[in-house]
Amino acid sequence: MPTLQQFRYLVALADTLHFRRAAESCHVTQPTLSAQLKELEARLGVELVERTRSRVILTDLGRVIAERARAVLREVEDISALARSGQAPLERTIRCGIVQSLGSYLLPLIVPELHELRPKLALYMREGLPDMLVRQLETGALDLLFFPLPLPGSEFESLPLFSEPIHVVTPHDHRLAGESAIEAHMLAGETILSLEPGHKLYEQVRELAADYGAVLSHDYEGTSLDTLRQMVAMGMGISLMPALYVKSEVAHQDIVVARHFRTSPPARLIGMVWRRRSAREGEYRMLADLIRRILGGNAPEIVVIGSR
Repeated sequence: MPTLQQFRYLVALADTLHFRRAAESCHVTQPTLSAQLKELEARLGVELVERTRSRVILTDLGRVIAERARAVLREVEDISALARSGQAPLERTIRCGIVQSLGSYLLPLIVPELHELRPKLALYMREGLPDMLVRQLETGALDLLFFPLPLPGSEFESLPLFSEPIHVVTPHDHRLAGESAIEAHMLAGETILSLEPGHKLYEQVRELAADYGAVLSHDYEGTSLDTLRQMVAMGMGISLMPALYVKSEVAHQDIVVARHFRTSPPARLIGMVWRRRSAREGEYRMLADLIRRILGGNAPEIVVIGSR
């Protein structure tokens, strides 16, 4: 029978398509990994990997078996996690993914108090684009996402944490900068700068621009909220930015100004997402309660959902 370690080597090779990098990720030598994969092929009686001088290719059957092996390894990890979670909840590492438009502005608000309350808890954080993070959650590379909701898919469980208002950000000399608050009709005809496609916030800003009669710029799209802020400062347009970013990067400087919506303010819903039937679900719900409690005291700009 194949061993779990052989399955780990196969999954690593499927992820990297490179023997040396796969071996490094498994902390073994390349000859060891290569020999174990050949033994796996011998045990199964099939070819899993096409070996050429220039590249590594998994056979069709190799790709299918690698995905099945990934699922087996994930189930084994869940069994181990289930046993450990009953002994010491929130005392081990949780591998988290977080979207780029949120990570740097949410984490400073929650990490210091989380560490005080749960000193043995470690949150490994990885920022990235939504599609990449979801894929890593699916494959088991990540345990948990901090993510805009809703996230479609029956394989996921989600829990809302807070609603984050969206503000209008303009140059300091823009006509809207003199307003104390913004009505949606004031944005008609304005050029709206947004993050590039691939960000959840891009999709929301695109919809809002259409609703308000504004023009979404496709000539200049930002790779980050900081990039957008600089383009707004140069008078290239205005933007719609989430409240925690405004709190962190806009409120205390004067190259741009932020104004809230007077009525019916748009917002994005932020929550936690994990694989359905995860053995650590109880821990994640405990973590959500802690985060809500912390945000309730540290972030009046947002609306915490379900806080106790």
